[in-house]
Amino acid sequence: MSSHLRDLDDIVNDPRDPTFDTVMIPYDRAGGLLDRVGSVFGNYCGSLNSPDMQSVQSEMAPVLSRHTSSTYTLPGLFEKIDAVHQNRHNSENSHLTKEEVRLIERVWMDFTRQGARFNDAVKEEYADIMAEMSSLQTQFQQNVMKDEETYEMVLSLEEMAGCPDSLIDAARQAAAEREKDDEYYVITLSRSLVEPFLTYSDRRDLREQVCRAWMKRGELSADRDNSVLAVQLLKLRKRIAELHGCSSFAEFQCLDKMAKTPANVIDLLENVWARARKSANRERLALEQYVESTGEVLDGGIEFWDWRYYAEKVRKARYDLDESLIKPYFSLQSVTEAVMAVSKNLFGLRYIRRHDVEAYHPDVDVYEVRENVADTKTGKLSDKLVALFLHDNYARKHKSSGAWMSEYRTQTKNLPPNADPMEGVPIVSNNNNFAKGQPSTLLSYNDAKTLFHEMGHGHHGMLSNANFGRLASTNVLTDFVELPSQLFEHWLSQPEVLKKHAKHFETGEPISDELLQKIKAAEKFNQGFETVEYAACALFDMAVHMIEDYDDGFDLGDFEAKQMERMGMPKGIVMRHRPTHFQHLFSSSHYAAGYYVYMWAQVLDADVFAAFEESGNVFDPDVASKARQYIYSSGNTEAPDELFRSFRGRDPDIKFLLEKLGLANN
Repeated sequence: MSSHLRDLDDIVNDPRDPTFDTVMIPYDRAGGLLDRVGSVFGNYCGSLNSPDMQSVQSEMAPVLSRHTSSTYTLPGLFEKIDAVHQNRHNSENSHLTKEEVRLIERVWMDFTRQGARFNDAVKEEYADIMAEMSSLQTQFQQNVMKDEETYEMVLSLEEMAGCPDSLIDAARQAAAEREKDDEYYVITLSRSLVEPFLTYSDRRDLREQVCRAWMKRGELSADRDNSVLAVQLLKLRKRIAELHGCSSFAEFQCLDKMAKTPANVIDLLENVWARARKSANRERLALEQYVESTGEVLDGGIEFWDWRYYAEKVRKARYDLDESLIKPYFSLQSVTEAVMAVSKNLFGLRYIRRHDVEAYHPDVDVYEVRENVADTKTGKLSDKLVALFLHDNYARKHKSSGAWMSEYRTQTKNLPPNADPMEGVPIVSNNNNFAKGQPSTLLSYNDAKTLFHEMGHGHHGMLSNANFGRLASTNVLTDFVELPSQLFEHWLSQPEVLKKHAKHFETGEPISDELLQKIKAAEKFNQGFETVEYAACALFDMAVHMIEDYDDGFDLGDFEAKQMERMGMPKGIVMRHRPTHFQHLFSSSHYAAGYYVYMWAQVLDADVFAAFEESGNVFDPDVASKARQYIYSSGNTEAPDELFRSFRGRDPDIKFLLEKLGLANN
C-alpha cells in the first residue's frame, strides 16, 4: 500500500503539465506490487479461507478499503486527472487513440464515483462508509461459508433411496472427508449435492429437511444472522446514493451501466417475468397432474422441495429422459476436454498441463495456454504463450460456494521500462464447487454448463488484448461482463461437441444419437421454473435497492415476502438466492442493484450465437474471429454497445432470447 501511494505521489509531484503521458500512463501502472500481493490474498480468501485466513481477512478488509479511498482523495491527484479529462478533445490531443480517450474517461468516472469531488468532510464520511461496508460484506461472506461448512445431513444407505449411484458415491466421499464411518453418507449444503438430492431422493421428509437448511443459509445460527448485516448495508448504500445526488442506490448503480436507469431494467425483467410465470404455472399444473395420476397425496401440494423431484418424473415420462441417464457421459474429465476442444476450435488455444507447477491446493490443475501466431510480415508461425490457467473444480472446506473466475494477474501492455514481458501475460483462475466422486466425478448437465460458463469468463481474461490494465479483461460494465461467459455455454449443447466428447466414464462409449435427440427435445423443459427462480432474484434486488428510505423498523424478511406476493410468485418456487445468502448482493457491492445483468447479457448472448447459427457453422472462423475481437479481446477499450454493434451490425434483439427460453409465444 505504501508503494502504491508513492507511485501516486510521483504523479502529483511531477512538475510537467498534466498530459496523457505524464498522468494516465503512470496512473495505470501504479500499485503493481499491491496488485500482485492483493490478488493472491483475494484469491485465497475465496478458495482457501481457513480460520486463520478469515481472521486476517476481517482485519484487513477495512484497512484495504481505507487505502482505496485514500487513493481517490490524494491531494492534487484528481486535479491532474480532471485537467487531462477536460482537454481530451482539444486539438493538441488529436493524436490520442480511441482507447486512450476511453482510459481517460473511465479513470475520471472511477474518481468521481468514489467521491473525488466531495468536500473534505464528505470525503471522510465516504471513507468511513466504505470501510464499514467492507467489514460487513466480509462478515456476510464468512457467515454463509460457516453455515455451509458446518451443516451436514448424515444418512444411511437406506435413506438414500431413489438416488443414483453417482450421488451416493459423492455423498460417501463427503462423509469420508468429514471422517464418518463407512456406513454413513453426508449431504452438505454444496449445490452439487443439494440439487441432485432434491431431484432424486424418494424421502420427502429428508428433501424438506435439507431444502429448509439450504434456503436458510446465512441465518442458521442466531449469532450469524445475515439479515441484520444486509439491512445495515442497504442503509449505507442509500447514504452513498444521497451523497452522489441520487434518490436510491439502484439509480446510482445504473448510471454506469448499459441499462442507464432502473426503469429500463424493470422493463426487461417484467417482460420476461410475465412470460416465465405463465410457463411456470403450466409446469406446476403438469407436476400436480402427474402426482394425481400416481394416487399420491401431497400435504400442502407441490412445495419447493418437491418441484425438482416431480419435474424429473415428468421429464422421464414425456421424453424418456432423466439426469441419471445423462451424467455417466459427463465426467469432469470429459467436460474439461470438451471445453478445451471448443476453445481450440474457436480461437486456436492449446492447453498444456504443468504437473511441475505446485498450486495452493492439490485439487488445482495448472495449464499453459498457447497459440500459433503468424508474423504480420513473413507469415511465419510462432508459438506464443497466451496465459496461465488454474482450474479449481472441487467443493471443499474453507472454499466459498458457487463458481467464479478470478485473476492473479491481469493482461496489460503498459509495463514499466525494462520490465519482463511475462508481467503482461494474464494468470486466470476458474473456481467451481463440484462434489468429488469416486472413481470419477460425474456432472449434471447444469454443472457442465457452469464449467463452460466460467471458461467463458476465463477467455475474457486470457484473450484480453488491451494496452492498459484498467481497460483489460473483465474490467467492463457489469451488464456486458456476463456476455462472454453465457455465450460460451451455447457450445456445450452442440451435437458435434457432444458426439465427440460425451463419453461414458466406464466404457468410453460415445453418447448415442437417440440420447442426444432426447436431450434436444427436452432442452426447454422446466425453463419456466428456472427463469422464475432467477428473475425473482433480479426483481427483488432492484426493488430492495430502489427504496428511498429504510426506516428503523425495516424488516428484510417481511419485505421479501411482500415482494414475492406483489410479483405473484408461483407456488412451489422460491428465489434461487434468498437475501441472507445472496452473496452477489451482500458479499460485495459489485452486483448490488445489478443482478439483472445475467438477463441483460442473455439478450446479447442469444443474439450473438444466432450469428454463428446463421453462418451454418457454429465454429465458423470468420464469426469466431469477430467474436474474439469484439467480445473476448476488447475489454473496456470501447463502449459495450459499440462493441456489440461492431459485431452484429445493429442493436440487440430480445427475440432470440425468448425463442431460446421457449417463451416467445407466452
